[in-house]
Amino acid sequence: MLEQIADLVKEYGQDTVVNNSAIPNSQNNAVLAEATHSITGGLQSMLAGGGLQDILSLFTGGGGNNQQSSGGIAGLLKNPAVAMMIGNLVNSLVSKFNMNPAQANSVSSSLIPNVLNGLITRTTSNDPANDAFDLNDLIGSLTGGNVATKESAGGGFDFQGLLNQFTGGGNGGGGFNIQDIINQVTQGAQQHQQKQSAGGGGITDLIKGFFN
Repeated sequence: MLEQIADLVKEYGQDTVVNNSAIPNSQNNAVLAEATHSITGGLQSMLAGGGLQDILSLFTGGGGNNQQSSGGIAGLLKNPAVAMMIGNLVNSLVSKFNMNPAQANSVSSSLIPNVLNGLITRTTSNDPANDAFDLNDLIGSLTGGNVATKESAGGGFDFQGLLNQFTGGGNGGGGFNIQDIINQVTQGAQQHQQKQSAGGGGITDLIKGFFN
């Protein structure tokens, strides 16, 4: 699923980054990788902070525990987690690439919401062409496989089914305790973050590989 996010960043970054005269061509891939890391890192931090329901809310167009009042780009721009991702990318573009703050803000405020909107649209779509976009894969990637999902060997919880339950595309089944699921996901994301911090690599190395 990380590769799918990277592909979306490449798609939406064509105009925002690649065709942007303010960004040297030699830096294009590094900037796109930084944007991908800001998005995946932001989503992982949400999960590690107990925000599974906020992730679900993000994918279902608002409500829940966040301040997103409507779907689409406008709703995403009102979401505090998205604002955090944009801010992180702005800081990275200024500090790592010496970009003008106004230009960095323009790039970040365009690229991140568009990528997230594309991710949400494809993940909640019933079109078979979007089968690669699956919430089970996303949760699995962000927790480093520490949480058993339907896609795991032996099976586990169906997060995509839960998402479909909210979006009217089916049902996620009953008989589960959502707080238990949240706790499992929170612990899994925290463990993956700690492992990355201790040993380096992890998601960061995977992302760099997509832009080589």
